Amino acid sequence: MTTLDPTVRPTAGRTRGRISRTLLYVFLIALLLVFALPLLWALSSSFKDRADIFSYPPELWPSPATLANYRGLLDANPFWSWLLTSTVVALISTAASVVLCALAGFAFAKYRFRGKNALFNIMFSSLAVPFAVIVVPLFIMVAKAHLTTPYFALVVPWVAPAFGIFMMRQFTEQSVPDALLDAARVDGCTEFGLFWRVVLPLLRPALGALGVWSFLNSYNSLIWPLIVVSDPADYTLPMGLQALFAATGRQYDLVLAGAVLAAIPSLVVFFVLRKQLLEGLTAGAVKS
Repeated sequence: MTTLDPTVRPTAGRTRGRISRTLLYVFLIALLLVFALPLLWALSSSFKDRADIFSYPPELWPSPATLANYRGLLDANPFWSWLLTSTVVALISTAASVVLCALAGFAFAKYRFRGKNALFNIMFSSLAVPFAVIVVPLFIMVAKAHLTTPYFALVVPWVAPAFGIFMMRQFTEQSVPDALLDAARVDGCTEFGLFWRVVLPLLRPALGALGVWSFLNSYNSLIWPLIVVSDPADYTLPMGLQALFAATGRQYDLVLAGAVLAAIPSLVVFFVLRKQLLEGLTAGAVKS
């Protein structure tokens, strides 16, 4: 009669685990290269002469490196004005969307009122409508209301996105217990004070994730600014880079330099809110 070695099965399990982890790491590294190589190429090409950008075979490292693209971009174009306009508009849009979406999400999650489900379903179904479909009606509404001032018009589409309201409603339902709200009301807290002092601190992870999403959405917008902005002095950063690209000779060198500089505010926002972003994205993924 033969006996089984008790070490065979655990060893086989550890071997399969190592193989699985190795394959996962290989896949993640390959995915990282797919996303990182275009960014590295853009960064490298921003230091190349225009004639060397599309050289074949492509060179990842500039030889020789030059700052002429950055000097030409900053000396001949109002780049800092474009950057300031985009950043200010994105920050205002982000602040407004975070507050309004949190208020709407709290109302949908914790209050009962007539037509609540119908209103939420209408709001949620708007996610299926592409922004390009509502551009013309939205512009007509803004024009009829005489609210075409660039800063105001640029902020309007991003103040209460349906995705943000849905996200805040789901997070509020999961993270804010009714017993806590009832206790605060018993202590004499007003409804707005309840939202500001009790609910908002509990929504911090979701607010961080929504803030990053809202900032990038507004900061990278091109279609809406092209419609509401006509004065070059009010151009946003995407509009300015598009104007460089559409210029005679297609100034790829200046566009790439501008794209590298344009990424700085997005990176700053991401690193400032990265902790809240990760917590917001992983909330509810692990059950306690």
